[in-house]
Amino acid sequence: MIEVTAILHRGTVFLAGETLQCDITFKNNGPIQNGPDSLSWASAQIHCQCSVSESRVYLPRTDQLTAEDVSSSVGGDTSFVPSKGERGMTVLTTKPKILFCDMRLDPGQSKTFTYREMIPTDAPPTFRGQAVKYSYKLTLGTQRVNHPTKLIRIPFRVLVLHGMNDISVYLDSEEVQPSNPFLKPRQENSVLDIALGILGTVTARNGPHSYNITNSRGKVAKCIMYKQAYKLGEDIIGVMDFSDTSVNCVQYSVTLQSEENISEECRKKSSQGSSLTSYVRHQEMCLHTAKSNFMIPVPLTATPSFMTDIVCQRWRLHFEFVTSVEPIKGEIRKNDSDDSTTWRGPATLKVETMVWDLPIKMFASNPVYASSVSLLKIRHSLTI
Repeated sequence: MIEVTAILHRGTVFLAGETLQCDITFKNNGPIQNGPDSLSWASAQIHCQCSVSESRVYLPRTDQLTAEDVSSSVGGDTSFVPSKGERGMTVLTTKPKILFCDMRLDPGQSKTFTYREMIPTDAPPTFRGQAVKYSYKLTLGTQRVNHPTKLIRIPFRVLVLHGMNDISVYLDSEEVQPSNPFLKPRQENSVLDIALGILGTVTARNGPHSYNITNSRGKVAKCIMYKQAYKLGEDIIGVMDFSDTSVNCVQYSVTLQSEENISEECRKKSSQGSSLTSYVRHQEMCLHTAKSNFMIPVPLTATPSFMTDIVCQRWRLHFEFVTSVEPIKGEIRKNDSDDSTTWRGPATLKVETMVWDLPIKMFASNPVYASSVSLLKIRHSLTI
């Protein structure tokens, strides 16, 4: 009886372009009297599955086989087919790596192998939309002689950062590196370090941006945003200024939304619209208020903006303003009066609602932070 254990020590979230590392341990837990046990081979491979809603997405038949087609064409239960039994079609696979061939283990003996594979930079991100889903797995296959192949599937999450296709532009050339022999040699930046540098640059504050919000009767508010690009896990902070307006705003709300758009050639119906997903909503009563702040936390578990041949995801802030149609009279106080007064609002108020959408850019975050809130397990085991 051999126990197979696979562990992702860094976590379950990676950036496209990073190298995934998994330690795989094989241990003979059988009794001593049974003697040594053996396995014929073990291999590992990364694959990405894409599943779609058949009622909303049309995929033209291509030469690419689905998981069921692959397993049936290879035939038998002794072949290593990582996507066997998976839903949808395989859109990305890495070359399988053989860990060993014909390994014998004595009772209590164990051996550990390290699997390393770079996630392609052009890979789609992990995404669970209403019509399209991308999911990643590291599949480990092993087999005894004359026995079916056993598989261990290790799900993990992939984040995509645009600009990582050619990281050489972010590296210093040898011509500009210092040649002082008394300086310690500088360590090369890892892919994660370069990605964090890119994220810090594209999501940095570049000055406040003001937006005047008006309707047919005049100015409702002025919205002030300090950034236009954000990272997962960041707070979106803004200010609503009602001090110089001609329309009374009674209430407003801000909702963080993602918009899932299917490409035109893959839509079942030409009139098919986009799918909206709401995450966080902030609501404020603002009658007779000069300024109001709002803060929207971006979930670490969300998927940043991306685009593939099938689907495109964008982000926006959805604003709703409830404005008064008629002027609201307030309490009139005399300048020489020291007595306090109380203003009571009207029992009924005639209002109307207007909406405004502000597109924003959403980028990936540090995968280490995203791993801290992931529900995926870093340890998987199987007994053969």
